[in-house]
This record gives sequence, structure tokens and C-alpha cells, in this order.
Amino acid sequence: MYAVLAILSGGAIAGMLDIAFACTFWSIKAGVAPTRILQSVAAGLLGAASFQGGAATAALGMVLQLVIATGMAAVYYAVARRWPLLVRRPVAGGAGFGLAAYAVMNYVVVPLSAARPGSHDPLWVGLSIVVHVALIGVPIALACARALTRR
Repeated sequence: MYAVLAILSGGAIAGMLDIAFACTFWSIKAGVAPTRILQSVAAGLLGAASFQGGAATAALGMVLQLVIATGMAAVYYAVARRWPLLVRRPVAGGAGFGLAAYAVMNYVVVPLSAARPGSHDPLWVGLSIVVHVALIGVPIALACARALTRR
């Protein structure tokens, strides 16, 4: 039970923080609406057609965002069960995991998806790395470590 709660809560927190960052950044930088950001997540599955789907593809993007983040949490949990250092040092483990997640998402998942390549804006890239470390990796690691110390 602790495992399921850790994976779901870690994934939900990380997914929401990540999408909140993306929506805030692109709203300030370029006036992009949150709907468009969520549609860009759905573009990984639907390609350019996601931008013609209105609220339905934005909702799909939100679901995909949370599924991906929950998948990340499940991976961290599984690895942390076998590598106790990740449980003892969740901040450091989460930071490293966040860096790895950034690399996998940007150099494996996105290129294999139907989405166009992401922005290469240096500010976006730098802040995205920080977000993956601090707002994705660390919350996932803390949720998983808490559950693993309780079981």
C-alpha cells in the first residue's frame, strides 16, 4: 500500500510542478496559453494534430503528463528498493535521478515521439534542468524514501 501511495503522490506532485513551471515560463516569455502547453505534451502521441484538438487534447496532455511522472516515480521506487543509498539520501538520489530523467526525456523519449523537438532557448534548457532536479527528482525520491522506510 505504501508503494502505491508513494508512486502516485510522488508522480502527481512532480507532474504538477513540472507542468506549472512550463505553463508559467512560456506564458511570461511568449504569452503561450496553458492549453497550448498541454497540447504540446499530447503532441508526443498525436503529433501536430494535437494542436487542433482544443480542450480534449489539452486534457489528454495533462493525463499523459501525470502518467509519465508516475512512471518516473515507479522507476525510482523500483531502483531504490534495490539500492538503499537512494532511501538513505533521497535529496542527492533525487537530484541525480532528476538529471537522468531530463536526459532520457530530451534525448530518448521526445526524439522517439511524434512531437517536434523542444526549444533550445538557453534559459528554458537551464531552468528545465533545475526543475527536473529540484521539482521532479527530489519530490519523487522523498515520497519513495518515506514509503520504503515504512514498509
